[in-house]
Amino acid sequence: MALMVEKDIMQTSQTGIFKNSNELQVTSDKLKNKDSLLVTPVGFTLLELVIVIFIISLITTLVMPSFWHIGENELKYEARRLSGTLRYIYNEAVAKKQAYIFKVNLNDESWEFEGDKEKKEISLKGDVEITDVIIPSLSEVSRGEVIVEFGPTNPQEPIILHLKKGNSEYTVIFNHLNGRTKVLKGYVL
Repeated sequence: MALMVEKDIMQTSQTGIFKNSNELQVTSDKLKNKDSLLVTPVGFTLLELVIVIFIISLITTLVMPSFWHIGENELKYEARRLSGTLRYIYNEAVAKKQAYIFKVNLNDESWEFEGDKEKKEISLKGDVEITDVIIPSLSEVSRGEVIVEFGPTNPQEPIILHLKKGNSEYTVIFNHLNGRTKVLKGYVL
């Protein structure tokens, strides 16, 4: 006489997201079936959740400081853009041996340049404003329009432009002898 031993199986429940009640029924049928003891886990482990939260906090830590000085960065961007425009005009005038006109309009916070075959108008973004332009022959100009001619022999005078946004200021200094520019924080003469 053979002994028949029946194994008791502890019934467990499975948590997770089920799309419909059929999946729940199939899972509970698997648990009741003694031959099918393999249950696949559904959901995230604690370690996976901790890693995701760590990655999100790391990205936030890296990105947030760039938003704290957004106003000053906008001012610095405009100062660098103006500096780049002055260098470009100087290089083009010398290389092509043509005259270029550089105009700064202090009333509508814009500047433009015009050459033989190109013309570009640029407006300042946001609340950035040009407070004044200093050229030795004109002194300090804070209203109206300033026109400077760049030629093959370059402009004859240095140019200093002051930009402001709120309490922050930047100075763009153009060296007329070598075509280099400097962007400095603050109001510099």
